[in-house]
Amino acid sequence: MAENNKNASAGNIPAKPKPAVPGAAKPAAPVAAKPATPVASKPAPPVASKPAPAQSGVYKPPVDRPNQNPYKDSRLSPLGAWFQERFYVVLPVIDYLKKKEVPKHRLSFWYYFGGLALFFFIVQILTGLLLLQYYKPTESEAFASFVFIQKEIPFGWLLRQIHAWSANLMALMAFIHMFSTFFMKSYRKPRELMWVSGFILLVLTLGFGFTGYLLPWNELAFFATQVGTETPKVAPGGALLVSILRGGEDVSGETLTRMFSMHVVLLPGLILLLLSAHLALVQILGTSAPIGYKESGLIKGYEKFFPTFLAKDGIGWLIGFALLVYLAVVYPWGIGVKADALSPAPLGIKPEWYFWAEFQMLKDLKFEGGELVAIVLLTIGGLVWAAVPFLDRRASQEQKSPIFTFLGLAVLAFLLINTYRVYLEYGW
Repeated sequence: MAENNKNASAGNIPAKPKPAVPGAAKPAAPVAAKPATPVASKPAPPVASKPAPAQSGVYKPPVDRPNQNPYKDSRLSPLGAWFQERFYVVLPVIDYLKKKEVPKHRLSFWYYFGGLALFFFIVQILTGLLLLQYYKPTESEAFASFVFIQKEIPFGWLLRQIHAWSANLMALMAFIHMFSTFFMKSYRKPRELMWVSGFILLVLTLGFGFTGYLLPWNELAFFATQVGTETPKVAPGGALLVSILRGGEDVSGETLTRMFSMHVVLLPGLILLLLSAHLALVQILGTSAPIGYKESGLIKGYEKFFPTFLAKDGIGWLIGFALLVYLAVVYPWGIGVKADALSPAPLGIKPEWYFWAEFQMLKDLKFEGGELVAIVLLTIGGLVWAAVPFLDRRASQEQKSPIFTFLGLAVLAFLLINTYRVYLEYGW
């Protein structure tokens, strides 16, 4: 009984495992039994997934950014490396200029007149800034300060003469550049805006000379400005324009102040802005060759814009500067006498030479209303001239357009003949 009770009670206690026998196989790991699939059981309700946190801002895909300075490993001198580290953004521009090419042909020399106009404009800015240190734009002191610069300031006479002659040469180079561009049809597609911006630059250049003509406040400049600002009165709205230019009914000290402000602030600022756009278009669109030259084999080759063409342009600048100094020394402009509004106008009053053609046209139309007819014709002619790239469809199709060539010859003849007529009557 005791033994049975011991076995019975021992049945509730798990038996101790026997020690493993060497070489015996290890018992397999217990595998969990798969639960039986319940019959006709309802599907478990879907568990709602937590929404991903919302990202603020706009999604931007990853971008492989290039090295900011791809030229950092190039071999340079210490000074060159110093500048390269700070101004590396301009290096692609230099590389672009090195790749740009200029066509070489028998008319290539006309390309340099645009650079010469730019050079004389730079001379205008530099000499004008130096003259500003002594010039006083008031009715009582303008002429005296002008004489002081001419006679008392060391080399002041040379500075003033260079400033005056560079203004005339700048206008001359701008006219030559415009007509050479016209006859080579360089305004054709896609360079229409180059032509329009260049034409506006020419108009601003003429305004530059007109506003600066009065600044010496001598007798000739005073009465020439009086005549020049009187003409627009016959046109509709012309009286308002004249009042704005003069600052009143007559030419006075207020006129001098307004001309001075336009000459040293307004017009140079406009020219700099438009010139930047014009030069950018020249670099982007490149230099045009005359129609048919490429197909006829008249292009001798191409030369690099940088540094070959620029080096030749620099030689032209040196020649232009030598001419400028020669004219300033050998043919100086006179001082004249101080302006007096009460004195009678002297004989032979005329504008600067680049307005002689228009001046002669006004003289030819002496009948009643002739001045208005001249203003209307000149205005229409200027607008048509500016719109030539959009009117000359044949040139845009790389075809010769003799009608527009004849138009250019007619305009050039009008300017040259009338200018010569004024010269014969009044002299230089």
